[in-house]
Amino acid sequence: MVIVGSMGYDHIQTPTSYGADILGGSAIHSSISAAFHLPLMPGMLPRVGAIGPIGKDFRESDLQLLNDKGINTEGISKLSGKTFRWSGKYEGTMNDAQTISTEINVLGDFKPKIPDFWNDIDILFCANMHPLSQLKILRECNPNISVLDTFMLWIDTEFEALSEALRRVDIAILNEEEVCAISGENIVTKAAEKIISGEVLNGGKSAGKGPRSLIIKRGSGGVLAYLPCGTISLPSYPTKEVIDPTGCGDSFAGTFLANIVGCVGAMEDIEIMRNALVHATVTSSFIIGGLGSINLINLQKGKYHARVDKYRRIVGLS
Repeated sequence: MVIVGSMGYDHIQTPTSYGADILGGSAIHSSISAAFHLPLMPGMLPRVGAIGPIGKDFRESDLQLLNDKGINTEGISKLSGKTFRWSGKYEGTMNDAQTISTEINVLGDFKPKIPDFWNDIDILFCANMHPLSQLKILRECNPNISVLDTFMLWIDTEFEALSEALRRVDIAILNEEEVCAISGENIVTKAAEKIISGEVLNGGKSAGKGPRSLIIKRGSGGVLAYLPCGTISLPSYPTKEVIDPTGCGDSFAGTFLANIVGCVGAMEDIEIMRNALVHATVTSSFIIGGLGSINLINLQKGKYHARVDKYRRIVGLS
């Protein structure tokens, strides 16, 4: 499994907490969560590879952390500039982040490349980054399953390139706001139908269909997945402590994809997909209980599996 995306540091302010220089970025959250579910086995090579740019100010201890988590970091490029940084603030229900500042830095000119020795890619996840960078990667390799995420900035400013990228992937993992923005619909079911058909993408239906599958992250409303094997709806885990939602979506995606790695015909098997969505939902419920990537980094197997069992009972899957 190969993940391409941003790597950097976050400054986060919520109603109850504040943190600076917290390890973050789409590729960080998704690769750490994927590696939690695809742990490094003795005598085996890492099953998760990360690709992204870092600057000279990226801490060596954080690079070592990724290696210790069982992530292949040979695709990470250390460049001469500064590392990507994001500063954001959450208020009230914390459904949406208010961006205070974004310092693109080395991410701006980064041209991702998959190392030549990473062949036979099962799953390629183009995490949130410029759609042209996503297209470059999608054109250069032929994974068994291709996936992308995005966010509002690219929908507003790079819709043509994003539309082409969406048409090239098997799965798009988007949140409800993004789905409604792309489609112009406020009803999620209608929005999903129009994105998958390609009707609302640049060029319309005549330019081709959209992604084969669409997974919609709905925050406290859970997840809604439109798949070749059917539609799945699951609630969020009823967590009592909500500190910071930063990275929840990326962790959700990394976990979901890690749980379909190596599963032949996964997209046509509703039980495989439901199981992967259960794990994605539970993993993201831990992330929201701490600042940034902190809870993800410190996640323990025992607590995790206990919560999975509890969630399965809640949704009637035990």
